[in-house]
Amino acid sequence: MRATALRIPFEDDLPADGDYALAEQINHRLRRAHQRASAIFLETIGDFQLTPTQWAALVTLHAENALSQNQLGRLTCMDPATTQGVILRLVDRALVERHPDPHDRRRTSVRLTAAGRSLVTALMPKAQEAHARTLAPLSAEEQDTFLGLLARLM
Repeated sequence: MRATALRIPFEDDLPADGDYALAEQINHRLRRAHQRASAIFLETIGDFQLTPTQWAALVTLHAENALSQNQLGRLTCMDPATTQGVILRLVDRALVERHPDPHDRRRTSVRLTAAGRSLVTALMPKAQEAHARTLAPLSAEEQDTFLGLLARLM
């Protein structure tokens, strides 16, 4: 199997009639929507200084209990380096703790501390509010359609 090099288009490759509009491109629109959603989340969560990625790890551990770092990364769609960084920051804040996996010493098990569980419980309504605020410009039917379409793209 031969790898093909990624070819990045140059200005000469763009349509001659100028039909390329950055604001209409999927990557640009998804990035802008992500920026908006993240800003709303950070504003709604307030002084707790959690990123959406850290929240994803906390709420996943809340739902699943103890997980290996690998499992946590897969469930939250984070690459291993990001998962490691998120866990280290949450350990520093005493929201999660790591332990050797009793069944496999090569693995580390991660779980919420009591403080982490309390924080997730306290912030759940704020996270739901951030979700609602992000989708507020859409009707209920549009929200369902939008979330369904995003799921199909993932």
